[in-house]
Amino acid sequence: MDTTESASQEQAGQQPEQRQEPQRRGKEEYAIILDFLQHGYPFDKRPSHRKTPIAQAIGKEHFTLLELIPKPGIFLQPLEEVYIGIDKRDKIHHITGKLPIIRLTTTASAELKHVLEDLVTRQEVRFTEFFNKAAPLTTRMHTLELLPGLGKKHMWEIIEQREDRPFESFADLKKRVKLMPDPKTIIMRRIIQELEGKEKHPLFVDV
Repeated sequence: MDTTESASQEQAGQQPEQRQEPQRRGKEEYAIILDFLQHGYPFDKRPSHRKTPIAQAIGKEHFTLLELIPKPGIFLQPLEEVYIGIDKRDKIHHITGKLPIIRLTTTASAELKHVLEDLVTRQEVRFTEFFNKAAPLTTRMHTLELLPGLGKKHMWEIIEQREDRPFESFADLKKRVKLMPDPKTIIMRRIIQELEGKEKHPLFVDV
């Protein structure tokens, strides 16, 4: 049974077939809607009565790009936060699976940067702790060096400063490390690179 038939059954008052959702290593509890296609994808050539509304979204914690199917009659707005955890969901029927970044719509691609900036800003404590606790990756490479714009000089200064006392915020980090690039921008760039599949050592994204 495809997703359209399941949704049609629910609209008709029938109980849709129980489906097994894709297993995700980092399970998301909440997602932010990037785009909502009320009539499905434009390239879907099926008759309109067989199409299913689709939402493209990004998880709040693991930054997983996801394709969601809303419950019948639900209309979603870009930037809306929806619950997608294992408990009862009020708006999302099921998660189709992970979504490659190249499949984002024009609207979703445009919203992605703004959403990421908001998420990283709201999770500043989490990412400040990353700078405080990041460890060597190998004998020759430190995890901090995986961040775009950070070289060994920045790395050693971050390590020296955090040994003196932990960083308290992005502003504190930038103040105490000479010529430190904007931490929020660095994190955002790294997340985008991981979503694009360019990094073999994911730090923030569930790939």
